[in-house]
Amino acid sequence: MKFKILNLFILCLIATNATAQIDRSTMPKPGPAPEINIGEPDRFSLSNGLEVLVVENHKLPRVSARLVIDNKPFTADKPGTASLVSSLLGSGTKNISKDEFNEEIDFLGARLSFGSESAYASSLSKFFPRVMELMADGALNPVFTQEEFDAEKAKLIEGLKSNEKSVQSIASRVGSALVYGKNHPYGQFTTPESVENITLQDVKHMYSNYFAPKNAYMVIVGDISKKEAKKLVKKYFNNWKESVPPNQSIPKTKDAQYTQMNFVDMKNAVQSQIIVENNVDLKMSDEDYFPLIVANQILGGSFGSYLNMNLREDKGYTYGARSGVGASRYASRFVASAGVRNAVTDSAVVEFLKEIKRIRTEDVDKDKLEDIKKKFAGNFVTQLEDPSTVANYALNIKMKDLPEDFYKTYLEKINAVSIADIKRVANTYFKVNNLRIVIVGKGSEVAENLEKVTYEGKRVPVLYYDKKANKVEKPQFSKPIPEGVDVGSVYTDYLKAIGGQSKAENIKTLYTAGDASVNGMELKFIEKKTNTGKSSTEILMGGNPFQKMVFDGEKGYQEARGQRNEYNDEQNATAQKTAAAIPELTVPKDVELMGIEDLDGEDAYAVRINETTKEFYSVASGLKLQTETTMEQQGQTMTTTVEYNDYKEVKGVKIPHKLIQKIGPTTIEVNLTDIKINENVSDKDFE
Repeated sequence: MKFKILNLFILCLIATNATAQIDRSTMPKPGPAPEINIGEPDRFSLSNGLEVLVVENHKLPRVSARLVIDNKPFTADKPGTASLVSSLLGSGTKNISKDEFNEEIDFLGARLSFGSESAYASSLSKFFPRVMELMADGALNPVFTQEEFDAEKAKLIEGLKSNEKSVQSIASRVGSALVYGKNHPYGQFTTPESVENITLQDVKHMYSNYFAPKNAYMVIVGDISKKEAKKLVKKYFNNWKESVPPNQSIPKTKDAQYTQMNFVDMKNAVQSQIIVENNVDLKMSDEDYFPLIVANQILGGSFGSYLNMNLREDKGYTYGARSGVGASRYASRFVASAGVRNAVTDSAVVEFLKEIKRIRTEDVDKDKLEDIKKKFAGNFVTQLEDPSTVANYALNIKMKDLPEDFYKTYLEKINAVSIADIKRVANTYFKVNNLRIVIVGKGSEVAENLEKVTYEGKRVPVLYYDKKANKVEKPQFSKPIPEGVDVGSVYTDYLKAIGGQSKAENIKTLYTAGDASVNGMELKFIEKKTNTGKSSTEILMGGNPFQKMVFDGEKGYQEARGQRNEYNDEQNATAQKTAAAIPELTVPKDVELMGIEDLDGEDAYAVRINETTKEFYSVASGLKLQTETTMEQQGQTMTTTVEYNDYKEVKGVKIPHKLIQKIGPTTIEVNLTDIKINENVSDKDFE
């Protein structure tokens, strides 16, 4: 102890003397990058081609095993087959039923998962031999039954159909298809139609072709010796039959001939998803790899990046703008993206182009560059604390054909990146003259302004595509309003549709209560309204108050977590038009009929209540279909929608029994379980 204190005292003394001699008028030169000593995993191979890497770490009594099959990417005859292989692996084996398999995994407290070309297992070290056996059994002896296949196929189709309404999902699909090509493994996508054509035999065929040991690696990390690991692997994987996966040629990717916007119309979009992309020819072993990942971090790879500080912090267009650059052996791309509200879609495109041009033409601030380097170093050192990092780095060197000292010299190469390097790689890989700007959004609200966007004095052309990345003619975004139709007639048709004006007028108060589940949390919604324009909405979580919104006919407030915020003038004005039990009984003077829009395949009258709120009424049935509201929170603007479904009669009046609220990527489905007319409401509810 005395020795440590003495050393500490000497170090402090040296530091004090050194401080006195520092010339603070000049910035100190950075010291050399620290030498990184990365341990080597133990290695061995089986005769069938499986290569195994073992990293011993006895700090915790746990072991994990990760199996990776490094096959060359391929296009499937029937897209979606790989997903079904993945979901069916682990659903029972030739030796154990699905239920027994899952029950034993739960009993052992283990984690076990499978992919179409992978597997993973983790458990306490004392249970690992049995868990390894189960992993091998699930991976090598699957039983693909028709019953399980039909169930997983139906589940996959349901999920894909749900994604058809997701702006983010469609943008991701179209972006990949256009930049790589639909005949490329990275550009191929799965649809409900492609899955419908898949048979059980297709699944078995893909598994037998591609789940093979020739290109397989296993990484074992934890409280286990190389000797024991080798014994287990040989025991359970030695009989894995060697085979050669089919070898497909991969088509070359092509850049866009000129910078262009590729627009996909989504009628239900409450915001636009923007993806800015171009092809990249880069591998991790290339000299430009390190300068480029630093350049990307500056452009859009971190919170403080050019893109995020502009689009989020300065403009408030989005909750986050990010960019990334790939380094695959087969094909890669530079991609930057953000979800923005409809009204600023064209402006956001301009800012994307501005920031990409900026990093190509302006020298990056030297302090910002040094800060980015420090973050790389910090993340790198933190990752080294995880014992699996040693094995993963060794695996990367093997699979990606990297030099043996790639990670040992990692920090040295990061520190060597200069300001000139940033500008050089930005001009090489961020191809501002060959960009595809893929935009998925509501054409009726954004297309007109997008067609006016210019860059370097030239208009950026807009090309139109469908959801499957097929080029199409410019869609018709809205239809003309028939003669004689106005807001009054739309409201009259609505009143007729729900049961008639007289029955609507008999509703003095309306009480509705419903349940919803969000991220595993059970919520209860209680709403009370009067015919005089008063409303109260309460949200309970686990039976406890979570949020409350009250409007007394003139002014309102919102209360959450003990904090009360009064409505602003705009919120009060909106509530005055929408808070009543049946607001369509009155037609405010400044409400405007905007036109007829396609709402998920159904023509709907779009009625603008004010600058922040629109409501949609079915042309065919007259019923209200949706309310769209734009809100601002903490400097960010976002649009939410509430869909009205499952209309049923209550005392002769049709009332929606299911409400679907979409807030950004979150969807909340509220099922109304209790509806009362002229009951359960008093004046105290609006205080």
